[in-house]
Parts: sequence; structure tokens; C-alpha cells
Amino acid sequence: MKLLAIGLAVLSAVALAIGSQLQNGAVGIQKKAALSGRSHFTFRQLLDLIRHPQWVTGLFISIIALVLQFTALLLAPLILVQPIGAIALVLTSVINSRITKTPLNAASIYAILLCTLGLGAFVVMAHEVAVEPAIDDQALIYILSLVASLIAVGLVVQFRGANNFKPLTFIVGAGVLFGFVATLTKVVLKRLFSQGGFDRLIGLKFEPVTDGLTLAAVVCLIAAGLLGGWFVQNAYTSGPPDLVVAGLTVIDPLVAVSIGVVVLNEAMNASVPIMFGFVASGLVAVIGVYLLSKVHPQVTKAN
Repeated sequence: MKLLAIGLAVLSAVALAIGSQLQNGAVGIQKKAALSGRSHFTFRQLLDLIRHPQWVTGLFISIIALVLQFTALLLAPLILVQPIGAIALVLTSVINSRITKTPLNAASIYAILLCTLGLGAFVVMAHEVAVEPAIDDQALIYILSLVASLIAVGLVVQFRGANNFKPLTFIVGAGVLFGFVATLTKVVLKRLFSQGGFDRLIGLKFEPVTDGLTLAAVVCLIAAGLLGGWFVQNAYTSGPPDLVVAGLTVIDPLVAVSIGVVVLNEAMNASVPIMFGFVASGLVAVIGVYLLSKVHPQVTKAN
């Protein structure tokens, strides 16, 4: 099952790379046409994007990526599946460089390698120790409290206005929000299909606390997904797609994995050296994202 999950996660990463490139291109066209140099767009302009075939195609492919990812999450632990998305960063960088005819400089390649190697090392270690314990109500309450706070912060950022924040804010914000989306997806799938939630639903044997928390997780999942999607579109207006994907494929799994390790106990079998390895590889990947946000040729050209 783990190998099948890894294969699905790889296909998801490929779809994410293609979908991101298409959406970023469509947002770029819309920005030139209507944004008048602003670093973000309004809901009205988002509605205009919905009528753009390229953006809709990118959205459809991105949805396929999510379906593949969610299927992988159903088959394997969170800490194994999420980091594999780093493949999308490499693919997006190559595709974007070809399309925009903007060769990647040596510093950008180095930053991308840091991201990829850091998460690659993480996957190798996670494959050996990842387990899937039951997700109890207390763990879910803790996760819900975190995601509710995060959504509140995200709404403050949005309502204060995108111009008051740097592009990296939206890239990191989207990554953190989607990290919680992945976590909540894993939680909901596991509680429904592995812990009897779906059987209780069919048999009309609803448990107010346990199943109520699962329902709350679904609501928070949708809210975080919508807000994260809005952050992603703002991020697309601020920089190249590979920088946005770097945030999604590095920050997202690091958040999800941290919850998987600390709250869901998916690394309970990990030794102390492996835990230190998790931390070290995560830091390498984060440093890669930060460097890419500073040295990417399209970013330096804009500055």
C-alpha cells in the first residue's frame, strides 16, 4: 500500500506542476489587463478568471492532483505522502523556465536542490518509521483549535488588504493552510473509513461528540481550503509559479508532517537520530524556499 501511495503522490505532484503553471499564466494575463500594477486582485477579478479557459483548465488539473493526493493519504501515513509533492517544484521550475524563456540562475538551482534534497531525505526516513495510530477526539480537538486560529489570522491578513503584506506572506500562508487541509483530510478519511464513522452514519448510530468533531473537521477543511486557494491566487500575482509551488510543496508538508509527528503520533517508532534527521532535513528545505524567494531571476528582475 505504501508503494501505491507513493506512486499516486508522484502523479499528484506532476498534475500540481502543470495546473500551477496554467493558473499562474492566466493570472498573469489578468493582472496585465486589469490589475494596474497592484500586487493582488479582487473577488470581481477572480470571477473574471473563472471565465478564462486556461485558468479553468489549470484548476481542473489541480483538482485531479488533490484527488490523487487524498487517495494516497487514505493508503499511507501523512508524514510519508505529503513531502513527495516536492517533485512538483522541480517540474514547475523547468516548465516555467521554458515557457517564460527565463533561464534559472545558479542560485535558484541551488535553492531548488536544497528544497528537493531536504524533503527527499525526509521521505526516505519516514518510509522506514511511519505508522498510523487511531486518531482520538482529544487529538482532533487540538488540531481544530489550531486551524481555527490560523483561519482567523488568514482572514485578518485578507481584510487588511494584500498590499500591506509581502508576497512571501501569501506563499507561506497558503502553504500553512494547505498543510492543515491535508491533515484534516487524513483525519476525516481515517475516522470515516478506518474508525467506523461511515458505518455509524449508514446505521444511523451517530455519536454526538466523536462524529460531531469529524463534521467540524470537514467544515474547517473546506474553510481552510477556500482561504488557502485565495492566498494562492494572490501569490500567483506576486511571483513566478515555481516560487508559489515551493511554498506549497515545502511549507505544506512540513506543517502536515509536524502535526503528524507531534499530534497524530505517526512517528512513534522513530529513534532519536531519525527525529533529529527530520528536523535537519526540514530546515534545509525551508532554507531552500527562503533563498528561492530572494534569488529567483523573475523576482530579482521585478525588483
